[in-house]
Amino acid sequence: MHSTNKVLFFVLAMTTIVALVLSSLFYGLQGRVKINEEVYNKKATLSAIQTKLPKSLDEMTNEEILEIFNNQITQIVIDSKGNEMKPAEVEALGYGGDTAEKLDMSKEKKKPLENRAWPFYKYAADDGQNYYILAVRGNGLWDEIWGYLALESDLKTIAGASFDHKGETPGLGAEIKDNKQFQKNFIGTQIMDANGDYAGVLVRKGGAKNKKYEVDGITGATITADGVTDMIADGIKGYAPYLSGLTN
Repeated sequence: MHSTNKVLFFVLAMTTIVALVLSSLFYGLQGRVKINEEVYNKKATLSAIQTKLPKSLDEMTNEEILEIFNNQITQIVIDSKGNEMKPAEVEALGYGGDTAEKLDMSKEKKKPLENRAWPFYKYAADDGQNYYILAVRGNGLWDEIWGYLALESDLKTIAGASFDHKGETPGLGAEIKDNKQFQKNFIGTQIMDANGDYAGVLVRKGGAKNKKYEVDGITGATITADGVTDMIADGIKGYAPYLSGLTN
């Protein structure tokens, strides 16, 4: 009995010590985890203007990424009618903040188009040029896909694009993220059609026929590629009222 009590005491003591250590690590690392998550999200947004940045995002420190985002990015949230939302209106959406980066596009995507909010970013480059970043989200073959489009100052020519996914097939649909050439193909294409309407960009199976409005598809990933086409078209539809107001 005496021996059993010693064992129980030892187990209880060790359990308490381990719990205290894990708790200390959890709370001690919370700040670092939050910063890493913040940098990751900002990096994803900036990836659309990779070619306009002073150097590669992969070469930047966390501090450099935060500095660019905080000093050269203007964040705006717009509604489906093209109106800029006030901070209080954005905060009322319930995402824990009043800036564009706080929006959860996965949740916004589930709302009717007329009830959605859209993040809009303006990047003031070192050379004095302005670029505009739009967030888009849609569906691939297996799950959600998303990305960012950067526009030139004319608000119709794509200056850069980046895409990501939740569960597309490696070597096939996952190429929207892994194949950097696929993303580069969007540079120089137009989201405004020949009639002057905001339409998007077609990812064409078998290869682009008109590189002004189309990009080459991905072999063996037709459904994911179609998802990118639809995602961009739906996203542009949401931004169109605001973009039209800026160009008029």
